[in-house]
Amino acid sequence: MGRIFISAGHGGYENGAVDPGVIAGGTTEAREMILLRDSIVTELRSRPGVEVLTVPDNLSMSQSISWINSRARAGDVALEIHANAFANPTGRGASVYYITNNDQRKRNAEQLLLSLLRRVPQLPNRGVQPDTATSLGNLPFNRWVFIPSLLMEVCFLTNPEDRSLLQNRRRDFAIGIAEGLGAWAAGTALPDPVPPATSNPVPPTYPPINININGQIYGEQGVIINGNAYIPIDVADSFKVNLSTNTAIRRLTYRNIVYVRAIELREHNISVAWDGGTRTVMLRSILQICPGYLDRIVGHGNTSEVQLIVFLKGNNPQAIVQFPDLPKLYREEAAIEGINYDIAFCQMCLETNFLRFNGEIQPTQNNFAGLGSVGGGNTAASFPSARIGVRAHIQHLKAYASIEPLVMEQVDPRFRFVARGIAPLLEQLSGRWAADLQYGQKILALLRRLYESSGLL
Repeated sequence: MGRIFISAGHGGYENGAVDPGVIAGGTTEAREMILLRDSIVTELRSRPGVEVLTVPDNLSMSQSISWINSRARAGDVALEIHANAFANPTGRGASVYYITNNDQRKRNAEQLLLSLLRRVPQLPNRGVQPDTATSLGNLPFNRWVFIPSLLMEVCFLTNPEDRSLLQNRRRDFAIGIAEGLGAWAAGTALPDPVPPATSNPVPPTYPPINININGQIYGEQGVIINGNAYIPIDVADSFKVNLSTNTAIRRLTYRNIVYVRAIELREHNISVAWDGGTRTVMLRSILQICPGYLDRIVGHGNTSEVQLIVFLKGNNPQAIVQFPDLPKLYREEAAIEGINYDIAFCQMCLETNFLRFNGEIQPTQNNFAGLGSVGGGNTAASFPSARIGVRAHIQHLKAYASIEPLVMEQVDPRFRFVARGIAPLLEQLSGRWAADLQYGQKILALLRRLYESSGLL
């Protein structure tokens, strides 16, 4: 059986200070995850043949990953536990994130989640998700840890029922997670690329896979390592993507060829998919979108109304019930002012959680972008119709991204307070439109998901 590494999320230092996590019910995420981690470790160490290593709590995220990587060896696994949070306290349940396109890791995630839910059946099952479904489109713990790794959201700390379950049945949580971890570690037998100092001296053999680039089979093959598709770094070079100096990317030499994980190309606007029937990793460059314009707010959209509807319904099946014309409105209003409607639409999806409106803003306010009002009370703005609400959103984006005058009559209540043209790129909205310093990256991650689902990326 391989060893088990376990990390308590938000238990260490970030940005030079102790990260308190989410404060809810008089507690913090850091406190609850450290207590749960310690309980899991106790359960694991009571089982014969199980060796578990705990990541120190005074490390940052990157330091934690480095700590694991410096000690990892073939057959080991790693888990980081977190408590979820949401502005709406009704959000509940547990979920596990795995590296996207890795079917083996998906099965490991399902096994771990079901082990927890067998012990705590009162906890809603939110399912397993690829890390591309997260707000930033990837999770460093899934991508940068050398050994097989998963990230688990054990519950919503902001929900009173979930919080009560965690605090009053902590041992049941620990037993369920320990059982899942034990089964995962016992079943991990594939060789893994680990530092030479701890590697088995016998050269490993990895199963080959085909590589399809833009519909054509590539001359070289890739390999499968721990369920991940690895490709020769020459493939990245053919896309004009330089991964050779990126220290965050795992590289390994196999039979005198340098390989990288295919999924790393996704962050460079390359679509990555897997065809299990032919054991082929499918790579596709942007067909209709210029990469240099992907994050520019001024411009035109690339999707059809139907593609926007499909994307919205795929993330919230009830989204179109109350606002059936919203995709059409975004295309029309953005085109009038010269704003990329794909970007505006994805920002709406982020702000409203795909029209679930789980925050303070209500659907009746027709406020799809978290726009503030003018005057006392710090209340969110309200608009008389969905079209006017979309128009205000587009106008506010134009205020940030352009110095051109408005085409339509001004309906954005805070248009005049924006320093015109200060944020032509998505990243420049971070810390301005919202306090979140990763706000623009989250919109860009949604934009990539939209284009992938529409066959454009």
